[in-house]
Amino acid sequence: MQNNPFPSHQTLLTRRQFLKASLVGLGGALAASYPVFIERYWVTVNRYRVALPGLPPAFDGLRVAHLSDIHAGPWSPDGWLQGLMRTVMDLRADLIVCTGDYVREKNGTTQIERIWPLLAGLQAPLGVYSVLGNHDHWADTDRSLYWLEKSGQNLRHKVVRLERDGQPLWLAGAGDLWEDELGLEETLANIPPDEARVVLAHNPDSFDVPFSGRVDLMLCGHTHGGQVRLPLIGAPMLPVNNKAYVSGLLHLSRGAMFISRGIGWSGVPVRFNCSPEIALLELEYKKTMND
Repeated sequence: MQNNPFPSHQTLLTRRQFLKASLVGLGGALAASYPVFIERYWVTVNRYRVALPGLPPAFDGLRVAHLSDIHAGPWSPDGWLQGLMRTVMDLRADLIVCTGDYVREKNGTTQIERIWPLLAGLQAPLGVYSVLGNHDHWADTDRSLYWLEKSGQNLRHKVVRLERDGQPLWLAGAGDLWEDELGLEETLANIPPDEARVVLAHNPDSFDVPFSGRVDLMLCGHTHGGQVRLPLIGAPMLPVNNKAYVSGLLHLSRGAMFISRGIGWSGVPVRFNCSPEIALLELEYKKTMND
């Protein structure tokens, strides 16, 4: 009978090392998969209160659901997209606005035909209004414009007057900064100069384009909040010229701007420390010295 050439304690140590290495490997695999398979689908509803100078008192407390950058594609299951729309509807917002990049395909209409029937089903008491983003043009401009009009949500280069108790609040829509005419100069000229307005524009850099009309609040997307936000560093890549335009509510010299982190992704299919969001904005009447 041959003796075991290895002492029993050494055999046990090898097993422990194997178990430890396995656990470390499993932890690494889970950590690597989290941005791809968990956070990327983990849509949160984030609530923001926006004090808006000039907002008519009748619109105090107006609840606006803001949806942006869905980027529907092969990794967006039908059930997940349908659940996204149910979540928006369950918020029971007074108004729903959508700020573009509904698909992520190029030179095709497959994803346009998937997502737009769902978007067209959205409803709100004061309406649903949408503009297009650069990816919608990269997929198919004509088909995107077709659905924008067919859905009844088209705000591109248009204004809409909302009314409560005889008091007006205007919505205005811009064209995409990269792939369309922005058109804000001409569009804002259709709003009485002393009346409050909210502008939909896909790209936050639109705020820095010269135009003479006033903007009280601009709602944007496009940045995905950076998509990946590293501790102490923040978002290493942003598809905007103004790197201060990341996400959230910004108070700027020309007015306020809200940038949604959006739903989907571009480039690499990950999100890290930057979960997708549906934003629910509650507008507040802000008294002025003349009130």
